[in-house]
Amino acid sequence: MNINSIVVLVFAAFLDFLIADPWGFPHPVRVMGWAIARFNKIAWKYFNSQWTQRLAGIILGIGLVTGSGLVGWLIVQTTKLLHPSLGIVVESILLASCFAARSLRLAAQEVLQPLSIGNITQARSSLSKYVGRDTANLSETEILRAVLETVSENATDGVMAPLFYAIAGAFIPFIGSVPVALAYKAASTLDSMVGYREAPYTYLGWFSARWEDALTWLPCRLTVLTLAILSGKPRYVWCICCRDAVQDPSPNSGWSECAYAAVLGVQMGGTNWYKGVAKHKPLLGDNIHSITSVKVYQALQLTRHCFLIWLGVAIPLLLLHI
Repeated sequence: MNINSIVVLVFAAFLDFLIADPWGFPHPVRVMGWAIARFNKIAWKYFNSQWTQRLAGIILGIGLVTGSGLVGWLIVQTTKLLHPSLGIVVESILLASCFAARSLRLAAQEVLQPLSIGNITQARSSLSKYVGRDTANLSETEILRAVLETVSENATDGVMAPLFYAIAGAFIPFIGSVPVALAYKAASTLDSMVGYREAPYTYLGWFSARWEDALTWLPCRLTVLTLAILSGKPRYVWCICCRDAVQDPSPNSGWSECAYAAVLGVQMGGTNWYKGVAKHKPLLGDNIHSITSVKVYQALQLTRHCFLIWLGVAIPLLLLHI
């Protein structure tokens, strides 16, 4: 059983490294997004008070997370009944869809390539697809900071946390990696779509935001520790995070960004604009080096190393668990 789990983890990692998310592929996140959008329409129509919207948010959160895990489990079990090898292939494809390492790299490259040839207009346009802040007037320095912040924040909830839950699921008999990883992916998707303090999601999205924060807390700290060890200066990285990350209102993104900032010797945070409104984020890390394209690629490489380390630790543990 654990041999199959190891094969699935390795194959899924290989698929994500090679092809990421093929265009037009019925990605689970797209299905989750469709379900959330449909539920929102019903919620806006029938749930009008603060308390009924909070209740709707709980129903949405629990329903999508458990439903995603259950559907994933049913797909895997059905394909295994048809043929064990088919089950492994389908399980690997589904699990690869939960990882976003290559997609994150491609998104960064889409912004950095036009920036490298001085096409700042195209860089701003590409960046606007991946960040919520206003990009129309960003300077090259601000674009680079935005890319690095996106890469370092999403390293946790888009790469390391799904891997953490995939590994955890591999140790659970009769469940496996896919249902647990898909359940986490559902929580992450909910947070990105409805987990806002601003209207109209203030009450509908509160449960999803809190749940995603709780689910990401442990893998985020483990990612910070892994980065600290990789840096060769673990005490320094941890001290910087304890100094700066705690100032960030998010219990996880601030830690993730701050860890990368400390390892790379750069400073993130500052003033961003959202629909014309300035929002000040705490400064993370020390401004030892300027943020450059090289620093962004170093951050992506750090994420890849973290991923491989966790995978390398999980495989022998799964073998011992046989």
